[in-house]
Amino acid sequence: MKLRQYASIFLVGPMASGKTTLGKLLAKRLGLQFLDTDHEIEKTTGVSVRLIFEVEGEPAFRDRESKTLETLSHQPGLVLATGGGAVLRLENRQALATRGLVIYLKPDIETQLKRTADDRKRPLLQNVDRRAFFQELQRTRDPLYQEVADVTVSVDNRPGKKMIEAVLARLQRQEWITAE
Repeated sequence: MKLRQYASIFLVGPMASGKTTLGKLLAKRLGLQFLDTDHEIEKTTGVSVRLIFEVEGEPAFRDRESKTLETLSHQPGLVLATGGGAVLRLENRQALATRGLVIYLKPDIETQLKRTADDRKRPLLQNVDRRAFFQELQRTRDPLYQEVADVTVSVDNRPGKKMIEAVLARLQRQEWITAE
């Protein structure tokens, strides 16, 4: 399979939408490199995203995220999983929309709850009512994901290998990829 028209694919969506899992599978199937903005931030800083949030706060993390996205979005041949809040900044949305194919992975609330039930690493999920939190994220961020997306894919609790087949079929139907 080969990606048409764009040099890279950017995955957007809320936490627990499968951006990293599906991104790795998609990159492998298309013969592209996979990167994750959060992992790249951790590599360059030497500390976890959670620690950056705790010590520096969310605005400082978003600054790091924007710089990382600016650098990585120029690289061709990439599947890039973005952080769930990357779309909050206009400059990030513009970079994504103009530099690659943007796929919005859209989970339902039940999928997010199931996938994060035992999660203790995500800073925004600590000490909150997760259902209410995910509902509020969906309300505020869904329009931003929709704004930047070329393709929206509903995500459920199917295993990654079954989900990636659905994503690839959708991309082929819409002629974003060819069977070459």
